[in-house]
Amino acid sequence: MNRISSPHASRPGLVPLDGGRRPGPPSAAPALVVVAHGSRDPRALRTIRALLDRVRELRPGLPVHLGHIELNAPLLPDTLAALGAFGAHGGAAAVCVPLLLGRGHHVKRDIPAMAAAAPARTRVAAALGPHPLLAEILHDRLAEAGWHAPADAADRRSRAVVLAAAGSRDPESAADTGRTARLLAARLGVPVVPAYASAAAPTVADAVRALAARGRHRVAVASYFTAPGRFATECAEAAPWIVSAPLGTHPAMARLVLHRYDQALATPDTQSEPELASA
Repeated sequence: MNRISSPHASRPGLVPLDGGRRPGPPSAAPALVVVAHGSRDPRALRTIRALLDRVRELRPGLPVHLGHIELNAPLLPDTLAALGAFGAHGGAAAVCVPLLLGRGHHVKRDIPAMAAAAPARTRVAAALGPHPLLAEILHDRLAEAGWHAPADAADRRSRAVVLAAAGSRDPESAADTGRTARLLAARLGVPVVPAYASAAAPTVADAVRALAARGRHRVAVASYFTAPGRFATECAEAAPWIVSAPLGTHPAMARLVLHRYDQALATPDTQSEPELASA
């Protein structure tokens, strides 16, 4: 049976976040398999492929592959099967990095199950979030959309941000989104309220109404999605003021993918289920 591991929460700062090449011959590096959810929106696949190109630029010589949980090819089992079929010594070792923003069923169950069934010896890294780099990206995306620092105390009291996420029934997923909201609030100096496209409450529209009832009438929506898609579009339509673009191909996204990959390799291969890595 394949052994699946992921970073310990007690091992922060194992590797730098510049994404640069690590010691050792490139040929010895396990393949990096970026695991995307999949989407019927063609913009999503284009965005993910462009992000993988950024990862390759940061780490020349590292084999970088794509696998989807559903909806798009290649599916993750097919990607892992190809690595097993063509790898040296009975199957190339691989590290799956979920392109997902918190703990939920896909991260805790679906991806580990697919990895366990693969012919290649496979590790599973932690989800991308929460992490301070994601707050940095969200801040940058809001600035691109027109956000600027409040002019004075009255302006600050009128503002807030809704962090629009996909949503999950798993309480740990909501906890992870909440942590990202707090990281972003610390950067912006205004309240940041999580809201969800599905499976959890509140919705973006409900969060906006609740903030307005508290006197926060200038509410921006921060799109906490890795790529364009139905959920991101629906949340953007509920924005009363500015709305940021998804995280997409921001340079820090590629650095974070490599950080999670390196964390997984730096952790002893003794875990049976993935845990959230420390920021």
